Amino acid sequence: MDNWIKNYSGMIWLIAGIIAGSVAGIVLGPRAEVLKPIGDIFLNLLFVAVIPLVFFAISSAIANLEGSQKLGRIMGVMSAVFLGTLIMAALLTIIALWLFPIGKTSFAAAGAMPVETGKNLSGDQITQLFTTSEFFNLLSRKNMLAMIIFALLVGFGARSAAEKGKVFVQFLNAGNEVFKQVFGIIMKAGPIGLGAYFAYQVAVFGPSLFGTYAHVLGIGYGVSLFYYAVFYSLYAFIAGGVKGIKRYWENNIIPSATAVGTCSSIATIPANLDAAKKMGITDAIAGITIPLMGTLHKDGSSISSILKMSVVFAMFGRGFDSAEVIILALGMTVLVSIVEGGIPNGGYIGELLFISAYGFPPEALPPAIIIGTLIDPIATLLNATGDTAAAMVINRFAGQKQVA
Repeated sequence: MDNWIKNYSGMIWLIAGIIAGSVAGIVLGPRAEVLKPIGDIFLNLLFVAVIPLVFFAISSAIANLEGSQKLGRIMGVMSAVFLGTLIMAALLTIIALWLFPIGKTSFAAAGAMPVETGKNLSGDQITQLFTTSEFFNLLSRKNMLAMIIFALLVGFGARSAAEKGKVFVQFLNAGNEVFKQVFGIIMKAGPIGLGAYFAYQVAVFGPSLFGTYAHVLGIGYGVSLFYYAVFYSLYAFIAGGVKGIKRYWENNIIPSATAVGTCSSIATIPANLDAAKKMGITDAIAGITIPLMGTLHKDGSSISSILKMSVVFAMFGRGFDSAEVIILALGMTVLVSIVEGGIPNGGYIGELLFISAYGFPPEALPPAIIIGTLIDPIATLLNATGDTAAAMVINRFAGQKQVA
């Protein structure tokens, strides 16, 4: 019990802050607006810290890749499985949202300011989304995707410099560690900052806010449990037929319990490695894919990402249903699901990214954070246990024979 409380302490404090803020919003009513500056300060600190954090995290990760990590056929199959499962989880969530829509007026009718719906992206807008014309523009959260691309280039450049770039790689590693700590310090104020902002939102939007959150969480948990039971069985069947399904579920109990108990995909890696052998995955495949998937493969985060976007779109009276919106959402979901694993509180990076890409104001961040926090337990279950299901498929198509 002590370990459980320790592992979930961050989430418990955030939820406690949100509940306290909700009560304050109900009690104070319009007077709760005096608390909004506290939330604004917290959000501003996040916006300032996120750019260097993401830059150093991505560039240092790329710069530290070793030549032995070129995995050839295994890497190719693994990438295909990664993309396929992430997109499948996202599409399933989108379908569920179409079947059980949130509705544009859930937030907007309560007084949210609408955002310009936008027209089809022009060539110039696409260019501005992926690049900037000046280096200093990369330091703006509005150009976060361009900054991520630049960070990838810096990482590959540092890696190509070999011995001559060794000092620069050390600088990237040091920057990564420093800004992890900075971000962690800022997030300690999360319960206060989000509590203050939620008090303001409850006062402005009213009690209907709770019904909308409950609606979204119901969809999120329903989709996640369906994906967990049905799709992981499907992946196991693709890998090994009926015997594959049996082998997967017989050995997925301990990883599932570990994921829920620790709320960490990384902490579940040892249990997944042990389960992988019993599932018939060869040592070579398991040794390569399981550790990588612990940080890169996030089916639960994919579902969470779509849910957070849908809430923000509803809040600002926009439809989450056009082809342009869906395609961009899928792209960002894949990017975020892969990148966020190596960053503390990495889900917030995804929220900042899509808010920037779709042109939403800072007020869009708290609802996204709240949904991400409340969906985190089931998302972690999928993030962790999906690794062995994916590894079985990789084992099947990377030329390795399944153990009987």
